[in-house]
Amino acid sequence: MAKCYSEKFLLSLNSLNAKRLGVQFGKQCVKANLPPGMIADSLGVARQSIHNWFRGKPVREKNIDKIEKFMEIIDTYLEVGELPVSSTVDAKIFIDTKVIDKL
Repeated sequence: MAKCYSEKFLLSLNSLNAKRLGVQFGKQCVKANLPPGMIADSLGVARQSIHNWFRGKPVREKNIDKIEKFMEIIDTYLEVGELPVSSTVDAKIFIDTKVIDKL
C-alpha cells in the first residue's frame, strides 16, 4: 500500500497538542492506516479539513460527533485486530462496511 502519510507528517504529530480532538483522530487514523481522502469522503468534508484537524486546527461543532464515533469504530477494530488495513482496497472496504452506516 502506498504510504498515506509522509514521515515528516508522522513525526510532526508527536509535537502537537495531544488534547486536540483532531490530533487524537489523526493518530488513530495513522495507526489504522486509513487514507485521508477516504476519511474525508466518509465524513462529508474536504481532504484539507482532515489535514487541518490532524495538525491541531479546530474542528467545527457539527463534525465533533462524527469524529468521536469514527474514533470509537477505529478503537474497536484495532482492539480485535481488524486494523490496520494493508491496502487501499482494504481501507475502502473497511470504511464502506464498518464506518459509513454508523456515522
